[in-house]
Amino acid sequence: MNLPANHLKKVNQRIKEAIKQTNRPADSVRLIAVSKTKPAADVEQVYEAGQFDFGENYLQEAVDKINTLQHLAEIKWHFIGAIQSNKTRPIAENFDWVHSVDRLKIAKRLSEQRSAEQAPLNICLQVNISNEENKAGISLAEVPELAREVSQLNNIRLRGLMAIPLKTTDSSEQHHYFKQLKDCLDALNDEGLQLDTLSMGMSNDMEAAIDEGATMIRIGTAIFGERSTK
Repeated sequence: MNLPANHLKKVNQRIKEAIKQTNRPADSVRLIAVSKTKPAADVEQVYEAGQFDFGENYLQEAVDKINTLQHLAEIKWHFIGAIQSNKTRPIAENFDWVHSVDRLKIAKRLSEQRSAEQAPLNICLQVNISNEENKAGISLAEVPELAREVSQLNNIRLRGLMAIPLKTTDSSEQHHYFKQLKDCLDALNDEGLQLDTLSMGMSNDMEAAIDEGATMIRIGTAIFGERSTK
């Protein structure tokens, strides 16, 4: 029986090979293991295998796991799901990263509800890079203004951009979308924002994402297996 820890080894090998192809530093890509719908026991097994960053989409499920796994000292929690404005407080209080901010209102609430005693909450702006009608995120044209506004808020730190492009097996399309996000990040840095994070790439397109500069990739099924029915 293949266990999540064994799957993790295979994913890390794929990442290592992709990084080698780009001549980037070995530690330049951070894996986020997406553990939504999976039990805390699976998360702990993968943690014990050396994986410390975990991504969650569903708030209450995530908070339950965070509370259960408080004894894991090095664990980092990333919120990657849709954010309702009336649910920002538990996100601000419990997570280390939020990848899915696409409104100033949400960023302001996270800023106000993050305790000054905690480390600043790391924020990525979600970009709808392929302009899909039913997908969350702002357009590329909207990024500069929102980035400037979010970067001024207290208790949070704007780190970069996140995208979930149109699902395709066409490598040239994958590269096209990821390059657009990288170019956008570079333009923001040219304005002086000093961003360092590109959260992009999943199981089917991680190689293209890494080639175009991804610093975080989000992998779920390839580590934990098929999602449980929520």
